[in-house]
Amino acid sequence: SFAYFTIKDRLPQILTRVIDTLHRHKNEFFEEYGEKGVEAEKRAISLLSKLRNELQTDKPVTPLEDELPDATLWNQYLDYQRNLSNGNGEPSWFQSPWLFVECYMYRRIHAALAQSPPIDNFDVFKEGKAQNFFESQEAVIALCTYFQELFKNIKDLDEKQLQEELFKLLQVSLWGNKCDLSFSAGEDSSQKSSPLQSLENLIPYIIVNDMEKLWSLLVNAKKSNTEIRHVRVDIILDNAGFELVSDLVLADFLLLSKLADEVHFHGKSIPWYVSDTTKHDFNWTIKQLQAANHMWMSRCGINWEGNLKKGAWVYCDHMFWTLPYDFSSMAEVAPDLYADLQKSNLLLFKGDLNYRKLTGDKKWEYTVPFSQALSKFHPAPLCSLRTLKSDTQVGLKPGQSEQIQASDPEWMVNGKYGVVQFDAAV
Repeated sequence: SFAYFTIKDRLPQILTRVIDTLHRHKNEFFEEYGEKGVEAEKRAISLLSKLRNELQTDKPVTPLEDELPDATLWNQYLDYQRNLSNGNGEPSWFQSPWLFVECYMYRRIHAALAQSPPIDNFDVFKEGKAQNFFESQEAVIALCTYFQELFKNIKDLDEKQLQEELFKLLQVSLWGNKCDLSFSAGEDSSQKSSPLQSLENLIPYIIVNDMEKLWSLLVNAKKSNTEIRHVRVDIILDNAGFELVSDLVLADFLLLSKLADEVHFHGKSIPWYVSDTTKHDFNWTIKQLQAANHMWMSRCGINWEGNLKKGAWVYCDHMFWTLPYDFSSMAEVAPDLYADLQKSNLLLFKGDLNYRKLTGDKKWEYTVPFSQALSKFHPAPLCSLRTLKSDTQVGLKPGQSEQIQASDPEWMVNGKYGVVQFDAAV
């Protein structure tokens, strides 16, 4: 399965890169912290090498030994996995659910650094995220320019035109989720050209398209809230870099078009899945845009800083997003987060990992309804914007998967196909 390939090949490669990153920063750690920094680097590398060995030799998954606030919850979850195995030995890397061991690896990477002060706050993935942003510079410029032009004329747009612009920016945000940031059907490995040019050609690759439902939800929320006029949209973020910029543009459009009054962003509280957005990445991106020597990029950065200052945008993170639980457990494990999401008019879940957690990462029949796969996770109306990079997918029409499979056997994992999949939560 794709899960086997991920654990066997991709995860050890990621660990090797992490070890290499720490090694390359050795001099920097020495300059900043002296011998203590070098010792810490050695300790972190030794913990990570041990982790890589455990993974490659299918050792049992061991309890976390750090003192971080979520360690108890992780160890309880490990006990739960032990009980599931019905006495068939300890859960191990190749004999456990993919979602669990993959999340566990990232949590162990975090632990290796947390247990190695004074370098415990070093983000081993930071360089890659920054590189991703800079390599997509032209696309960022194209998007910011388009958006600032739109901003100038937004008051003159009628409802039909507003709807068209929303659909465009939803698609840019959807395709921003391609892991290789490539929009031109896989021809290039970074987002070099304007993401707006290829949208028309990519429509056939959206295999579930509920954009109309999103539009009517937002328009109705706007109309029914005339007394108090307060519509809240939450975006559960995925990757930093170009994808994050596409999410910020969408969020600003929602405010400027008055489809929403406030937008809450949910990021990760620790470095996660290589390129996931943390608070540092979020703030860094806005500062980079502000400081850019391109007029429209810096205008976006300045406006977005303003949205945060006046509270129209709120950034939050919660430990739950980096736990191994799927979202059907949220009400029980993180009732505070669930209660907060219930205040929203619309939840937009970005990316593949969020989709796996929405659907419990199960091997569903493709035609199972999305609402059924959510297993009672309905805090508010929600929508997944996701390009397919793992073999879990629901809500397809009968015969649709067979048809796609016939022309593209790798359709579930190559990032070419996307969904804008909505659940009304009623």
